[in-house]
Amino acid sequence: MNPTIEGWLQRADRLGRFLENALMTLMLTGLILLASTQILLRNVFSTSLGWGDSIVRLMVLWLAVLGAIAASREHKQIKIDLLTRSLSGVPQKAAHFVTDAFTVAVTSLLAWHSWRFVQDSRLYGDVLVSDWPAWIFQLILPVGFALIAYRSVLQTFRRLMGARL
Repeated sequence: MNPTIEGWLQRADRLGRFLENALMTLMLTGLILLASTQILLRNVFSTSLGWGDSIVRLMVLWLAVLGAIAASREHKQIKIDLLTRSLSGVPQKAAHFVTDAFTVAVTSLLAWHSWRFVQDSRLYGDVLVSDWPAWIFQLILPVGFALIAYRSVLQTFRRLMGARL
């Protein structure tokens, strides 16, 4: 692969990793603080933040999707790779290509349908958390699946070109 392109891909990958890790760290810290506050308020003061439980649920959703994106960057998403482990050489490469292509197809399909879900939510005026539009919080779904599909395409391309993964 062209050294300039490879260098650019490595810089883009480092930036993506930093942003993902920073967002997950902030989200997890916020989740812990908010959940702890809710517990403290309920047990000590017999009250709670009315919007707290909804935000906690949304933060768990976002963390799950961000975790899946992070797993995809290391090619460690959930997969059944018994076939690729038992083969070697060209058959192993072909099996990797098929599983990578399947990952791209499934995550692309999930991105498309979750985008349609977000569009429907916006169209019908769904609201969450003190009347905020639900689609804003749901955007993580199509964006997350699209990022996983994008990463899978890059990994498939790198594998076909023989570049280091």
